[in-house]
Amino acid sequence: MVSVRASSLAVNGLRAPLLEAGPAGAAEAVVFVHGNPGSSQDWLPLVAEVGTFARAVAFDQPGYGGADKPTDFDYTVDGYAAHLGGALEQLGVEHAHLVLHDFGGPWGLAWAAEHPDAFRSVVLINTGVFLGYRWHLLARIWRTPVLGELFMATTTRVAWRMILRAGNRRPLPREFVDRMYDDFDSETKRAVLRLYRATDDPAGLSTELAAELRPLDRPALVVWGRHDPYIPVAVAERQVEVFPSVETVLLDAGHWPFVTHAEDAEAAVIPFLERVTTGGA
Repeated sequence: MVSVRASSLAVNGLRAPLLEAGPAGAAEAVVFVHGNPGSSQDWLPLVAEVGTFARAVAFDQPGYGGADKPTDFDYTVDGYAAHLGGALEQLGVEHAHLVLHDFGGPWGLAWAAEHPDAFRSVVLINTGVFLGYRWHLLARIWRTPVLGELFMATTTRVAWRMILRAGNRRPLPREFVDRMYDDFDSETKRAVLRLYRATDDPAGLSTELAAELRPLDRPALVVWGRHDPYIPVAVAERQVEVFPSVETVLLDAGHWPFVTHAEDAEAAVIPFLERVTTGGA
């Protein structure tokens, strides 16, 4: 494990916290993309591990964590994919190995489909191309006008802890849950509602993505908590329809296996990334 460098990144005037490890300025990098809710801090241990053999970068996405949360940002899958592309350009990353979680999956894979020459491999942690997917309960609430705003306005810290307890065979660390709640301010809540309401048909979007990504047959690893209450394990099993050479690891975990089952997740993720970044795959 190496030390992680903390700084900031600016893309089109939007600033965000940035974590980096490994060789500074390398044109090839492992790029960690968090989901909803989340931030670059979610990835801190993995960034440090990857930094021992490759450049690793993670940054807060607009609307989340310590990033800027402007009202005029394009809070859509395409908007986040474009922002990711701008960030990689700023960082000098020409070839990316993506590590994605939750909504980071659609964001990162939409970028990958648009930049096949730069896209080298992917690790999908409870995310991917959502073939046949239907919105989970919280998403349906967030997508409903008035009800979504009411939910956001009345969710207390205690309620937040109870919500995140669902589907986790082991509890998320208290500091992890509290950090996420502290980051979930009114601007982030607004961003979440706009994102979910702008994503009308995740299954339809995924069908298009699958058609674009399947011919690339990039190295892919799926790591999935089989008890995820938001994205069922059936979605994990369908990633072979998008990445024909995919490797799949199912864990006795929920939506955040890289947090609750860190050792098991790292045992799968780190060797895969070491292999693809050193030309062994």
